[in-house]
Amino acid sequence: MSYKTIATVVRDAEADRSAIETAAAFAEAANGHLDAICLGIDHIELGTHFAGANAIAVQEAIAAAQEDAEKTYKAVEAMLSGRPFGWEAQGYAIQIGAVGATVARQAQFADLVVQPLPYGENRLSDDAAIAEAALFGTRAPVLFVPPGHDHAVKAENVIIAWNDSPEALAAIRGAMPLIQKAKSVNIVIIDPPSHGAGRSDPGGALAEAISRKGVRPDITVLARTLPKVSEVLMRHINDASGDLLVMGAYGHSRFREAIFGGATRDLLEKATVPVIMAH
Repeated sequence: MSYKTIATVVRDAEADRSAIETAAAFAEAANGHLDAICLGIDHIELGTHFAGANAIAVQEAIAAAQEDAEKTYKAVEAMLSGRPFGWEAQGYAIQIGAVGATVARQAQFADLVVQPLPYGENRLSDDAAIAEAALFGTRAPVLFVPPGHDHAVKAENVIIAWNDSPEALAAIRGAMPLIQKAKSVNIVIIDPPSHGAGRSDPGGALAEAISRKGVRPDITVLARTLPKVSEVLMRHINDASGDLLVMGAYGHSRFREAIFGGATRDLLEKATVPVIMAH
């Protein structure tokens, strides 16, 4: 089993270079196909076009989006030209409100979507919109790549963040092609509930299910000794020399995570290893 159809959504070819190269590495390794979706985004909201907005300003915004889409397309085309796998790049000039529908439509058949971390230095609100569109619009697993990543996802020591949620299970299923090739797989549970079906054997049922796929995971139960779950996870990844994190996205409501943060938001800004998420 491998990822044969890879997609990546590109806002800025240079800023997104690590994600593009990682997506290309997956396509080459599987003799697959890469779809590069190049966006130029108009930030004038749809309603303002009909509410007396200056016509020149509106036209300039549309023209700027078209120019950005064309510039990004040409840069991606130059990056991928001559690669030994099938690929296609397309440019789209769209309004910010159409990001979700465009990404969902163009990446709907992807086995894996590869994106840069959407938060942090040199990242815009556009990047967060693209990341959410990939997670919620495609339902494919999304691999988020930290800046400066060396493109090849080794996935020798995989860390699975398990909280008994549908989102975490979706991420595990989506990451299975990498999990099955790993040298070690570690299921990590932070502060398991004292009451529940798996209280006597946290993670045991998941480990048993994964073992049927030829993987022998171990289980680590951690106490929340730091203020944030994400901090506990990142410290464990460092201590265990993890090179890939698998976790569900947005365990709380998206609104609550947007206001208060949360493990998803923190890791999409500060992760030092690639992260596969699903919802």
